[in-house]
Amino acid sequence: MTRERFERLADEALASIPDKFRAAMRNIAIVVEDQPDAAVLEELGVDPPDTLFGLYEGVPLPERQWDHGNVLPDRISLFRVPIEEASESDDDVVVTIGETLIHEVGHYFGLSEEEIEDIEKRYWRRRP
Repeated sequence: MTRERFERLADEALASIPDKFRAAMRNIAIVVEDQPDAAVLEELGVDPPDTLFGLYEGVPLPERQWDHGNVLPDRISLFRVPIEEASESDDDVVVTIGETLIHEVGHYFGLSEEEIEDIEKRYWRRRP
């Protein structure tokens, strides 16, 4: 899959996030990178063969103070190569991008891992 196609699929997955959540997302960049950096994997305690599909970097909304502003955007990175390697088809890539975005946007909104897992379970129940 080309990088351009992957980026289009990521845009489509982002558009599938409910309007009320997308409207609340401010000053956040969603970028596609080929691989997670080795230093990031080490910092997060991710040992091969495990890897990351995505990463949220920033200050979650509930942790922001009244003077939070005039800062660079928060960032969600989608890691193309690990997502593609874990997928058997383009449809699998789309699903993995969507699930990864749900997870990382959950971190942006300050949700716990348990809350994010609950949302992911409900997301998958909607799937055929």
